[in-house]
Amino acid sequence: MPNTLRLGIPAGSLQEAAAELFRRAGYRISFTSRSYYPAIDDDEVECMLIRAQEMARYVQDGILDAGLTGHDWIVETGADVVEVTELVFSKVSRRPVRWVLCVPENSPVQSVKDLQGKRIATEVVGLTTRFLAQHGVTAKVEFSWGATEVKPPKLADAIVEVTETGSSLRANQLRVVAEVLTSTPRFIANRQAYADAWKRQKIDDIVLMLRGALGAEGKVGLMMNVPRATLQKVVALLPALQKPTVSSLADDAWVAVQTVIDESIVRHIIPRLKAAGAQGIVEYPLNKVIE
Repeated sequence: MPNTLRLGIPAGSLQEAAAELFRRAGYRISFTSRSYYPAIDDDEVECMLIRAQEMARYVQDGILDAGLTGHDWIVETGADVVEVTELVFSKVSRRPVRWVLCVPENSPVQSVKDLQGKRIATEVVGLTTRFLAQHGVTAKVEFSWGATEVKPPKLADAIVEVTETGSSLRANQLRVVAEVLTSTPRFIANRQAYADAWKRQKIDDIVLMLRGALGAEGKVGLMMNVPRATLQKVVALLPALQKPTVSSLADDAWVAVQTVIDESIVRHIIPRLKAAGAQGIVEYPLNKVIE
């Protein structure tokens, strides 16, 4: 029987973002309605859709060899897994998500200490309870099944909720009292699976391609022909951290220069390169950048 890596794809809000990241990494994942087993164009990988909240537990127990989930859910479940790498992608932005302790704007609560004996609603009961204990606070922490933002002040004195942009908190007139945890997505592996030579290599290969796809975000390639006499002037215009590739051309008076730069500066730098003598400047998209 051929080797197979059982890979968990986060269902729900991160599902499409994860599939898009895999697509840019060179893997095509396709979903069919009502199926929890997406197809992937790699015969050595078997995918399964699992909620991010449950992913770490299934990976820990060996039901899955590897998967994608948030650092927050690893902490919440206390799962013993290998965090192979951080993958900063999301449904909205590339910023980490934040679990924050919030109260209504007109609440008298000003600090964590003020929540002693109060009622707090959240999806992360374990995380919240440990956070309160660190501040010497005992409160009634209740699991929230959803719509947590609307529970204060009638159903709860405070909430611990996840936010990426803060827009939902503002819309519900909530004020942040403290930050509980900052979290980013992680590629995790079962410890036994990661100790297996074949599975470890397969996991590391996938991670390399995923990181390469993320590394290419917001970057483009530039190539141009430059008179050898003005090469140093052109190179000086390129970002300091980049090391351009310089190649000889058939005409010894000219060289070819190739580099990778942030897309955001292209419109500013190309006119300056042209003025410095560069010709035949070509900008091209990048799929992956492997460090």
